[in-house]
Amino acid sequence: MQMRQSLAMQFQLRLHLCLLLIGYAIAQPHIIFILADDLGFNDVGFRGSAQIPTPNIDALAYSGLILNRYYVNPICTPSRSALMTAKYPIHTGMQHTVLYAAEPRGLPLNLKILPQYLNDLGYTSHIAGKWHLGHWKRVYTPLYRGFSSHVGYWSGHQDYSDHSAVEHGQWGLDMRNGTELAYDLHGQYTTDVITQHSLNVIAKHNSTKGPLFLYVAHAAVHSGNPYNPLPAKDDIVRRLGTIQDYKRRKYAALVTAMDDSVGRIVEQLRKSRMLENSIIIFSTDNGGAAEGFNSNFASNYPLRGVKNTLWEGGVRGAGLVWSAQLSNRPRVADQTMHIVDWLPTLLEAAGGEAALAQLNNAQLDGMSVWQALLKNEVSPRKSVLHNIDDVWGSAALSVGDWKLVKGTNYNGSWDGWYGPAGTRNPRDYDWYLVAKSPTGQALQQLKVLPKTADMMRAREAANVICKDAKLKDAPNISCNPLKAPCLFNIREDPCEQRNQADVFPKVLELMLKELQLINSTAVPPSNKPDDPLGYPRFWNYTWTNFGDYVDTNDCI
Repeated sequence: MQMRQSLAMQFQLRLHLCLLLIGYAIAQPHIIFILADDLGFNDVGFRGSAQIPTPNIDALAYSGLILNRYYVNPICTPSRSALMTAKYPIHTGMQHTVLYAAEPRGLPLNLKILPQYLNDLGYTSHIAGKWHLGHWKRVYTPLYRGFSSHVGYWSGHQDYSDHSAVEHGQWGLDMRNGTELAYDLHGQYTTDVITQHSLNVIAKHNSTKGPLFLYVAHAAVHSGNPYNPLPAKDDIVRRLGTIQDYKRRKYAALVTAMDDSVGRIVEQLRKSRMLENSIIIFSTDNGGAAEGFNSNFASNYPLRGVKNTLWEGGVRGAGLVWSAQLSNRPRVADQTMHIVDWLPTLLEAAGGEAALAQLNNAQLDGMSVWQALLKNEVSPRKSVLHNIDDVWGSAALSVGDWKLVKGTNYNGSWDGWYGPAGTRNPRDYDWYLVAKSPTGQALQQLKVLPKTADMMRAREAANVICKDAKLKDAPNISCNPLKAPCLFNIREDPCEQRNQADVFPKVLELMLKELQLINSTAVPPSNKPDDPLGYPRFWNYTWTNFGDYVDTNDCI
C-alpha cells in the first residue's frame, strides 16, 4: 500500500513537472547570477560610495531592487554551499572556515544543488569562475554537479595572470576548461577569462530549446597570492588616480574590472535578445577584507567588522536583483533575505509554485521570497542564522530587528569599525557614467533606466548612516562577545554600537535559547587536514582531483 502511494506521488510530481515545462517553455526567465568575492559593503556606488566607480552594477541596482536587508555567510565556502543547497552550513558540515585545495572533502554528494533543480525545469546550466566546493575527486566538481560547462578554477583564490594558487606553503596551477587543465589561458587576466566564457555561453545559447542559468563566480575582488596580492590591471589603476592610497587604488581597479565585466554581460544579453526575459542577481559572497586582512583593502564602512566575522560588516551583503518581471521597481527592498533563500526563490521564479513541489521533502533552510520581492510584500523570513562555529566558539542569530552575537573570531582583533570611508559626498558621484555605461545604455533601450532624480532618491535611501560611526581607533562600546553575549537592535543601530543585553535581558535569554535549539540540529564540521598527496609538486605543480588517482586510505 505504501509503495503504491509512493509511486503515485512520484508520478504526480513528474506530471506536474512535465506540465510545468510545457506551460513555461516560453515564459521561463534566463537566470544570471553574478557573485563577487570579498566585496565590501562600501565598494559599490549604489550603497553610498562615490570613490570607486561601479556604473554598470549601479545601473542594475537603480532600475531593479536594492536588497537592503540581505545577508550572506561570513566567508567563501559556507556562503557558496548555502547558495547551492539552500541549507545553512551547519546542516552540510561546511560551517567552519574554508575548504582548502588539498583537503579530501567536498560539498556532500547526496545533496541536490541549484543547477540540478533548474535543469529539471528545462534549464541549461553553466559556470564561469570560482567553484570552491570540493575537487579532491572529479565527482565533486561542477560538470558532475549539474553544470554543462566550466571555465575557471576549483580552489579558493588565484593569481589573476599566472592562475596559480598558493596555500599552506604549496604552489600550483589551478585553471580549468571543464575538467582539463587550461594551460592555454596562461597570462590572460582572470576577470577577462570569466567574462569571455560568460559571453560565449550567452552568444551560443539557443533560447528556443529552453532557458539559461549562468553562474558567474568572479575571482574579483579576492586578493591574489602573497607575491602579488592586489593583481590589478595597470591601465585601470591609472584611470583611478584620484584615489590617493595606492593599495586602495589597486583594489578599486579590481572592482572596476569586475564592473566592466557586468556591463559586457548585460550588453551580450541585449544583443542575444535575452535581456528582457532575464533575472540578474548581483551579490557578494561575504563582507569585505579590510585593510590588512588577507592583504586586501576593501571597505565595509560604516558597518562593524570584516570578512569572516559575524558583525554586519562580515554578513550584510551588497546585493541586488533586476528583472522586468518585478513590479514596483525601482525600489529599495526591505524584505529580509539570506543567501540560503536563492535556490527556492529562483525555482519559484522559474516555474511557479509547482516547481517548489520538488522541495517538499528536502528539509531546506531556505525559503522563497519571490512573491515578497515581486509584489513588495512582507518577507516570509523572520530570522537569519548568520553562522554557528563551535570550533572557534562564535555564533550569531537575528530574529526580527534583534541580533545576538555570541563569541567572536580572531580573538576579537577584527571586531572594530574600519575604513577607508572614502568619498561619500553625493556631489562627487558621477551620474553621467551610469547612463553612459553599457548596462545603462542597454536598459535605456528597454526604457527601464529611471530618471536621474529617481536614481538619486534610491541611492540616498540605500545609504546606511550611523550618527556615531566609529573607525578602527574606537573602543568596543559596552560589548565584548568574548566575555558575554551582545544584543543589538539592528534596525535602529545597524553599526552595532549599542549593546542592549543589559537593557533587554529577556530578549537576550530567548535569543540564546533559540540559538541553542538551532545548534542541536547541527552536523559536525567536515574539515579535514591537508592530504599531502594533494600537494601540487606530486602532480606537475597543479592542484588536481588527486583522490581519483590514489587510494588515500592506503597511503596515509
